[in-house]
Amino acid sequence: MLTLYSLPTKDAKDLGNVLINKYSFKRENVIILNNSPKANDIIKEFSKLKKKVTDKDNVLVFYAGHGVYDEVSQVGHWLPSDADMEYELNLISNSQVVDFLKTIRSKHTLLISDACFSGSIFKTRSFEKSPKSIQKKFELTSRKAITSGTLKTVPNKSMFLKYLLNRLDGNTKQYLSARQLFDRIEEPVMNNSPNTP
Repeated sequence: MLTLYSLPTKDAKDLGNVLINKYSFKRENVIILNNSPKANDIIKEFSKLKKKVTDKDNVLVFYAGHGVYDEVSQVGHWLPSDADMEYELNLISNSQVVDFLKTIRSKHTLLISDACFSGSIFKTRSFEKSPKSIQKKFELTSRKAITSGTLKTVPNKSMFLKYLLNRLDGNTKQYLSARQLFDRIEEPVMNNSPNTP
């Protein structure tokens, strides 16, 4: 299962295409929220995942968009298209995202967030012939997040997304763990942008 929330939608489509064409994601399991999703659109998709996903499924959630960090409450938020900053309406807090992810009964969940202040967040292949390290990792339930930055703004032209797509598309290994993916994008993003993934 793959759910992609992205402003602009092209980023989500580019990532979706790489994962469908090079990895074991089925097109019918890739959900892209088009036309600048509102808070309720995103929440509904989390609810659908909660109902549909089983402990035999793997889930990847990608968010590329705006984010904000409240220094007083020390909470980061996603800013859907209907966010109202004056009254703090329709914001989705990072803690809400974590709570949504906890309710999804997947075997493995990976959140990739390309948004300002995202750092304040915390088809399955056959594994019989995979290395023991991959088999051991796969046996454990996991929840991981890769974010484009720490507690900072990120530029509109995303070096994070550029290297994420590049490393996924250029991967020649049959298995790629979230940690290996992160290791492949961390240094080039740091060298080519002011951000630390």
